[in-house]
Amino acid sequence: MTELTVPPDADEEEAAALVQEHISVGDVVEIWKRERTDADDPEHSGAVTSFEPAYLEIDGQSPENKSVRYDEIDTVIRAKTADEKA
Repeated sequence: MTELTVPPDADEEEAAALVQEHISVGDVVEIWKRERTDADDPEHSGAVTSFEPAYLEIDGQSPENKSVRYDEIDTVIRAKTADEKA
């Protein structure tokens, strides 16, 4: 498991670049948003299906459902790589 914290001053392009360097399509991730509560569970989790221009697509969902915009990401944890067996 590896973790990436996006700097708070990163703009959307910088955040997208950092996230794309850290994870790959097929990786299983947990995502915490910038303005999170003290909850112990991530706001988003699942398999990365695409790097869209404005958001990280998770499980083929839109940002209104399961995916998340790059500028909302605080922390990304790669729980499993695409190469690991289920």
